[in-house]
Amino acid sequence: MDTKNNNFTISSGSWEQLGATYDGEGTNFALFSAHAERVELCLFDSSGKIEIGRLELPEYTHEVWHGYVPGLKPGMLYGYRVHGPFDPESGHRFNPNKLLIDPYAKELVGEVEWNEAHFGYDLQHEDKDLTFDERDSGPFTPKGRVIDTNGHEQNTVIRPNVPWPKTIVYETHVKGFTQLNPAIPLDLRGTFDGMGHKASIDYIKSLGITSVELMPVHYFPDDQHLLEKGLHNFWGYNTLGFFAPASRYYGPRGYDGFREMVRNYHDAGLEVILDVVYNHTAEGNELGPTLSFKGIDNFSYYRTLTDQHRYYINDTGTGNTVNTSHPRVLQMVLDSLRYWVQHMEVDGFRFDLGTILGREPEGFDERGGFFDAIAQDPILSRVKLIGEPWDIGPGGYQVGGFPPGWAEWNDKYRDTIRDYWKGDNVANDFAARLLGSGDIYDLRGRRPWASVNFVAAHDGFTLNDLVSYNEKHNDANGEDNNDGHNDNRSYNYGAEGPTDDAEINAVRERQKRNFLSTLFLSHGTPMLLAGDEFGRSQMGNNNGYCQDSEISWVQWEGLPPSNEDLREFTRAIIALRQSQPIFHRDSWRDGMEVHWFNAGGGEQLPEHWQEGGTIGLNLTRPDLDEQEGVWHNVLVLFNPFEGSVPFHIPKIGEGKWILELTTADPLQRGDEVEQDTDFDLEGRTLVILRRT
Repeated sequence: MDTKNNNFTISSGSWEQLGATYDGEGTNFALFSAHAERVELCLFDSSGKIEIGRLELPEYTHEVWHGYVPGLKPGMLYGYRVHGPFDPESGHRFNPNKLLIDPYAKELVGEVEWNEAHFGYDLQHEDKDLTFDERDSGPFTPKGRVIDTNGHEQNTVIRPNVPWPKTIVYETHVKGFTQLNPAIPLDLRGTFDGMGHKASIDYIKSLGITSVELMPVHYFPDDQHLLEKGLHNFWGYNTLGFFAPASRYYGPRGYDGFREMVRNYHDAGLEVILDVVYNHTAEGNELGPTLSFKGIDNFSYYRTLTDQHRYYINDTGTGNTVNTSHPRVLQMVLDSLRYWVQHMEVDGFRFDLGTILGREPEGFDERGGFFDAIAQDPILSRVKLIGEPWDIGPGGYQVGGFPPGWAEWNDKYRDTIRDYWKGDNVANDFAARLLGSGDIYDLRGRRPWASVNFVAAHDGFTLNDLVSYNEKHNDANGEDNNDGHNDNRSYNYGAEGPTDDAEINAVRERQKRNFLSTLFLSHGTPMLLAGDEFGRSQMGNNNGYCQDSEISWVQWEGLPPSNEDLREFTRAIIALRQSQPIFHRDSWRDGMEVHWFNAGGGEQLPEHWQEGGTIGLNLTRPDLDEQEGVWHNVLVLFNPFEGSVPFHIPKIGEGKWILELTTADPLQRGDEVEQDTDFDLEGRTLVILRRT
């Protein structure tokens, strides 16, 4: 069947490939909706404001509406109007007055221009979402753009394939990292082009980083309530297009700038990992706007209450939860992931609120559909997979609960390391975190690298602010300082925020070195927050999600000498980790011998763990003793308290120890230390001794 509209002709086409697919002669359109009654394809001029054609998709196969438009070329803008029942109490919210974004759109043009027409109901009516709104949202809604992916050479991707034990992750933000960087041309700052600029890559590589983890780059809107306060969604955890790059980060190369960026990182031997948000969308709860999924097939795309389908299950804290138990929704997530690996050439993903993806109707299941699908997928099972293993739903905390093959953000590491260096008595737990959290991950063949260790991340205090503030200072967010975490486990050492007190500043700098040393000497996968290598501050704001401002942007100029000293220290400690396998073990079964000692030089017995936190760790790898320049025996001493401790160096075999690092004075090294003698372990200090 062929139909014509404004010089466009549409025929049956194919249901097999969802989205808009250009084949060189025309474009096929396919949209999943199990409950729609008919679907209209709306075509727009280059402005995105004038509709130049409306074609009804003529065929419906396996719950997919589809049609083929011959002669329709890349560049065409489009959206959908979907007809079906408007019955919110049954979970159906169809409203053809609302122009809908194709979930498979590879590029989106324009921003959400917030208007009452975006809502499927009358905002002013007392019955709210049970009412039906007839205003047209088309002029205010982003449009999909047909693009040609046929030229993407999938067989020419040369990936760094950094082994997990050697991986060092650098969490950063495209705009935040580049906006104020004087080494990047002005017209490239804040863009994919700037992130992929030689200056960006050379700097990151100079630190010893192997893998850059970019905060969300999928298309997302600015929340209306933020715009009304003059703020913006800076972090981007509010996805609206799972296939489309965020056009706000476009530079001169536009869409192609992203692929060029990734290839530049690959050329430098660095990986690109994306922070992705498949747990919810930007459409909110029953009172939220109708932008895409809600109007295409609300009942299929979202989890609703079993006895009241009008309302959404909110295990994400954002109003809705994506229903990955539905096979077509699960397919969309997997298709999106494969697209970013094959066409955009990225090397892995960090899954925001990843527990959601493992949720089935009865709760979290590590053998759920999503995890099983990933495990057997020949493409996705081979990339780096990092889960944020928690959400706010029942049983949502799943640290250690993800399947083999996955790494996880380990918040137990973060909290314990912070507590320890603050002086809390957590030595026993601290010991487990240092050694890769084997109490959590040493099962089912999982490896030490499964623990992604971090002291600071985008959510919370930066490293500098962790040692500079006792309380959060989020007033700029416009929520009366009620947003953000209160349990920061931070300490200011005598002054809240910046100070001219030399003694306070000295202890803060030492604590930064202690945190960084602990992070990079711990077994597991270290993750460094961008800017922590030189003490970046957010002025006490621990929730910069809405701060597209100098609060969140990395400051590169006008920094005091101590910042550069810390950066050089970071480079040195990363290089030390990478050069010594004893600090980045691949297996729990590598023959490593582990011994703990107390300050008296005796073996740390169970009763000693409760007595204090000054401890020594002896690691021995007999399998490394024949390799030149590789350490096979080290002693690491920790004193988290203010006062010095005479630590009695235990007698372990023959020979002396060489001082390789003390955070009390990073320039001091090479001193010989005798066995069976007292070593003056200064307060708040970490020391590394190497066997001669």
